[in-house]
Amino acid sequence: MSVGLVRMALVQVEVAETEPPADRVVRVADLVGAQAGLAEVVLLPELWHVGAFDLVKAREFAEPIDGPLVATMSAAAAAAQVWLHAGSYAELEPSTGNRYNTSLLFDPSGTLVATYRKQYLFGWQDGEPSVMTAGDQFVVVHTPLGMTGLATCYDLRFPEMFRGLVDAGATAFLLGSGWPTRRIEHWTVLARARAIENQAWVIACNTAGTHAGTPMGGRSLVVDPLGVVVAEAGEAEQVLYVQIDPGAPADWRQKFPVLTDRR
Repeated sequence: MSVGLVRMALVQVEVAETEPPADRVVRVADLVGAQAGLAEVVLLPELWHVGAFDLVKAREFAEPIDGPLVATMSAAAAAAQVWLHAGSYAELEPSTGNRYNTSLLFDPSGTLVATYRKQYLFGWQDGEPSVMTAGDQFVVVHTPLGMTGLATCYDLRFPEMFRGLVDAGATAFLLGSGWPTRRIEHWTVLARARAIENQAWVIACNTAGTHAGTPMGGRSLVVDPLGVVVAEAGEAEQVLYVQIDPGAPADWRQKFPVLTDRR
């Protein structure tokens, strides 16, 4: 049974080398603030402050959880009175010096209610693992979408992770990403596959623009529990609006109980 539709905004941020990260943080906070009254849940992309492929900037601009970027996103969520999945940012853990690709989830009061450190780091030893440390925890939290699992970009290629989130109760997945143009068809296929096999919402926000010489694919999308793409962005910066039925996964799982046949 439906428990009421939830209004969502996927903010497909353009990440360009010509815009300083500090300026982009201010601009994105304004974009979040502009969603007041338009959305209940707002989703940002992966590493939008520096660019998912710019490892030099990820190292340079990493901040601790109590740093200015997290404070700015907290204030933006509170100002707009929205649930804000602020995509991910380069987290610096001062005690160890480790850096993580960390997703942030705020409630409408601006309270940081969950963090998720990306488990699957892209680019093999010369890529993300050369800067970041992998996380090791599944994160599922109750939001207006229902029980919501958090994931990031390259995680989408690993179905076992999403099974783990389903086993923890997830009926929806929020995913921030920095997915490049050259593999954008994989993005759509994999998002639909994760929705179909888990009978869950997949809500995935990508970046636009070009950074570190890598064009971003855009095409943020929302896939329903039957695998139907119900909303999709273009390639440029935009805000994609969609209404989500949190009850749809339970309805479909009851009508077509494929998950009960797992072994």
